[in-house]
Amino acid sequence: MEYKDMELLRFTTAGSVDDGKSTLIGRMLYDSKSIYEDQYEAIKTTSERRGEEGVNLALLTDGLKSEREQGITIDVAYRYFSTPKRKFIIADTPGHIQYTRNMVTGASTANVALILVDARNGVVEQTRRHAIIASLLQIPHILVCINKMDLVDWKEEAYEAIHEDFEKFAAKLDVKDVSFIPISALKGDNVVNRSENMDWYEGATLLHYLENVHIASDYNFIDTRFPVQHVIRPYKDEFHDYRGYAGRVAGGILKKGDKVTLFPSGFISVISKIDTFDGEVEEAYPPMSVTVLLSDDLDLSRGDMIARENNQPRSTQDVEVMVCWFNEKPLQERGKYVVLHTTNEARCVIKEIRYKLDINSLHRNEEDKSIKMNDIARVVLRTTKPLFIDAYRKNRITGSLIFVDEGTNETVGAGMII
Repeated sequence: MEYKDMELLRFTTAGSVDDGKSTLIGRMLYDSKSIYEDQYEAIKTTSERRGEEGVNLALLTDGLKSEREQGITIDVAYRYFSTPKRKFIIADTPGHIQYTRNMVTGASTANVALILVDARNGVVEQTRRHAIIASLLQIPHILVCINKMDLVDWKEEAYEAIHEDFEKFAAKLDVKDVSFIPISALKGDNVVNRSENMDWYEGATLLHYLENVHIASDYNFIDTRFPVQHVIRPYKDEFHDYRGYAGRVAGGILKKGDKVTLFPSGFISVISKIDTFDGEVEEAYPPMSVTVLLSDDLDLSRGDMIARENNQPRSTQDVEVMVCWFNEKPLQERGKYVVLHTTNEARCVIKEIRYKLDINSLHRNEEDKSIKMNDIARVVLRTTKPLFIDAYRKNRITGSLIFVDEGTNETVGAGMII
């Protein structure tokens, strides 16, 4: 199996402050031999200088100086590593309540959410909050790592109590696949290597789980969606009539000879060829980046979409979304924003704020309509031109959008289409 053909797993880590997320990632990188000697030496020196016992592996991921000084994670830190079985991208997201938006950013493309729970404290408010966000973002797999087992004498009862508590809570959420692993990130038990201290646990280690969890079907292979990113017209004689539509497959399977419908025009054509960087292919599926050629000379441009005749996205200017607000300036009812949806860009006005979601109790607050930073709310917007949308739970790509402030060009919110 060639390196470039290896499956890529994206996972995000979440948990309360000091639950050991950074230590866990550091431990995983170190035990799977994914860091260089000089990196290890550098953190060893820092640990000694700070008078800590042993080597503080959390320093591997806490890259910002202010994080290292305070010993906390503030921003989303991305780390890349690979084993012979898979490539991994880790989004280490902060545990503090005031950084919910960073968690949403880091988790939006993840296959697996790793939720850390301190074995001494059990399921706390932050655990519930992260589980709710993971279910809201429709992360396909949730892995609850019950950490610091060394501090509860490796007791099975402590693990079982948290397991039961979390399952009771998760039953209310829309999560399909939840697994549990007792670990000690500090000592390395059940992270990469099996623990000798917990012989009562017979499941997989963390790395084994991540290498083997089935993610191939996390994408939607049923509803064909191909947002056009770029039109390719090489002005060379040998490619005289070449007109290709480049983009990334957002859903379904495109095959040569397939009959397709184009949006917004509604015209119908046939796929004559599918090109990739490595040459022509017979079919394309998510998350491949390809160039599609059609048998007819039709006018398609950035923001348009190729789909199936009898399986179409909804084309609408009225969109209802769950939004996570990122900005210090609150979300304004009747406010105007730019929305980015797949490769499409439009302007919109917020028609109505339906309710604010209490992220701890799932209670819908219809009285309080002030949507501040890190709040999650259900809103209705009207766009200046039709968007080709699916519900977020059906397709995470065509079901999500981003709000941009027209004046400052800042990303101010992320929305999941209902």
